[in-house]
Amino acid sequence: MVHAGILIGYIGTLCITAGYHRLWTHKSYKAKLPLRIFYMIGSCINGQNDIYVWVRDHRMHHKYVDTDADPHSIQRGFFFAHMGWLMCKKHPDVIEKGKTIDMSDILADPVVRFQRRYYKILMPLFCFVIPILISVYLLNESFYMSFCAMGVARYLLTLHGTWTVNSFAHLVGYQPFDTTQKAHDNLFVSFIGLGEGWHNYHHVFPWDYSTSELGYYYNYSKVFIDLMAKIGQAYDLRTATLAQMNRWKNTKGDGKERWYTVSRPQHKD
Repeated sequence: MVHAGILIGYIGTLCITAGYHRLWTHKSYKAKLPLRIFYMIGSCINGQNDIYVWVRDHRMHHKYVDTDADPHSIQRGFFFAHMGWLMCKKHPDVIEKGKTIDMSDILADPVVRFQRRYYKILMPLFCFVIPILISVYLLNESFYMSFCAMGVARYLLTLHGTWTVNSFAHLVGYQPFDTTQKAHDNLFVSFIGLGEGWHNYHHVFPWDYSTSELGYYYNYSKVFIDLMAKIGQAYDLRTATLAQMNRWKNTKGDGKERWYTVSRPQHKD
């Protein structure tokens, strides 16, 4: 059951990282209908709000990073950035400036509209009901253990895994591209977040589908997107050039050598 729970959790996480984040929020590549449907259904496993709400909040985060209009600003403390922002009323700046975020491209996607309309049914079905039934009827576990492990524990672990991008990756790590804002490259976050921890890079080049200059190094979301590109489901992948990366490194980077990138193949033009 543990292995099944991990697998289901990572499928849901992948649909958040490659779908919600890199596809819909940042338009870093395009995806055909079957892949978008897979992302839409799979993301319900992790229960992190519908596509529209998630994208709006994340676009706010990038546009107003480290200010009061940032929904989970690290300036308000580690706990707030990690999960506190979901436990209190939104700052007036978040509400006011959130109205200025252009979401027309998101609502133009029928997959987004379908999920938004039926999210209150889809989320509990794929996040709890189906995983628990799989555990009970296919893995022969008791309902109680299935509810606790495949339901509650898996859900909580995947939530905290995603939240580390907002907390740990905005507080601890390296800043090889830009020291003027709080985002950091964090190996631990990339490991549990399928490549989302190269956050300093991501805040400089949010439109890069790989979110990293390190290729496939702890970046399984990139592996999946590239696989989808090979079979024709993903296309028009956008990425930064080596010249652009070096320009940022040489002007705003921290100049520190990251121990885990030694002898690792770097991104090439």
